[in-house]
Amino acid sequence: MEQLSVALVGGLHADARRAAVERLLRTVPGSVALHHDLAAAADGTVRRTVRDAGGTLDTGEAPLVNDCACCALREDLVPELERLAAGRTCRLAIVELWDSVEPKAMAEVVASCGSANLALTGVITAVDPALLLPYLSCGDDLAEAGLAAAASDQRTVADTWARQLEYAPVLALACGEEAADDADHALLAQLHPMARRVAVDSVELAAAALAGFDVEAAASRQHPACALLPQEAEAAGVGTFVWRGARPFHPERLYAALEDLTCAAARSRGRFWLADRPDTLLSWDAAGGALCVENAGPWLAALPDAAWELVPPVRRAAAALDWHPEHGDRGQYLTFTSPGLDRCGLRDLLASCLLTDAEYAGGPAAWKGLSPAFDVLLDPVS
Repeated sequence: MEQLSVALVGGLHADARRAAVERLLRTVPGSVALHHDLAAAADGTVRRTVRDAGGTLDTGEAPLVNDCACCALREDLVPELERLAAGRTCRLAIVELWDSVEPKAMAEVVASCGSANLALTGVITAVDPALLLPYLSCGDDLAEAGLAAAASDQRTVADTWARQLEYAPVLALACGEEAADDADHALLAQLHPMARRVAVDSVELAAAALAGFDVEAAASRQHPACALLPQEAEAAGVGTFVWRGARPFHPERLYAALEDLTCAAARSRGRFWLADRPDTLLSWDAAGGALCVENAGPWLAALPDAAWELVPPVRRAAAALDWHPEHGDRGQYLTFTSPGLDRCGLRDLLASCLLTDAEYAGGPAAWKGLSPAFDVLLDPVS
């Protein structure tokens, strides 16, 4: 049996998302849209709608799972797609994700279900360029905006929007009430330079939905050890600053500078290492004035040779490009993207957080005795 093509269309810009879905329904023969509305999750159910270009075909409800609307979506999505595939009348299933649902999670659900009837062929995030910066600068919790997917959902509008934007290989651009300017388009291009940008009303959108999607490659692009980060750029008053260093950060000085560094750009991300945690690769992910620092596992240089065979080739290749004769793949690699970026100020502040010559000369044994300032973020007391 021919596989049913599945395309995910997501994004917090709801009007742009709906415009993209409507365009696909009108231009791809045999397409239907499946949407789970999580707004009523507080009542204990998730509402499901299936429609085509002519209107609603079916409705239903899925019960909450573990008080989590996204969990209910995961449980209900694949069976519904299987039902559509079994009907043999649908060519493309367009999964319109609810506002705060991130495409990565749903793409992995579809790809890992093991169904021979389904093929994930596209992941698209819909964008209104004029709203790009306001959403990226919004530090409100999703719960405050009425968009939380569970009672425990602590994400913010900004960090959710950044991940939605940067995961998708295709961005569908739709014009809203306010016209976007050159700075909006420059910001979009610098945040996700590898993305294919297509207008919602273009013929390219249908082709993008059916082009194919590699979940493993997408995950590699997001992993802090080998992420394809933005490069240096400057256009229309928007800049991207790339900062790299081979020397470790002093944990106490970097911790003291976190607020200034986080607020210095609308978006910053990358990887870094601390002198007191020489074997730990740390990820940096900031948007909307909020920073998330996480342990992303060991540096390759900290692993025994035998363990390298278990590491994905893309990560080994990324490490080889920046291999240091003394530190291996350990290093600082941070990018900052924002209108009005102060490159000199960022460069000076980051440099001031590195070990001094005297501290560096003490070596790893001395470094481990430095104040463990990041314990509060990386090893919180439960």
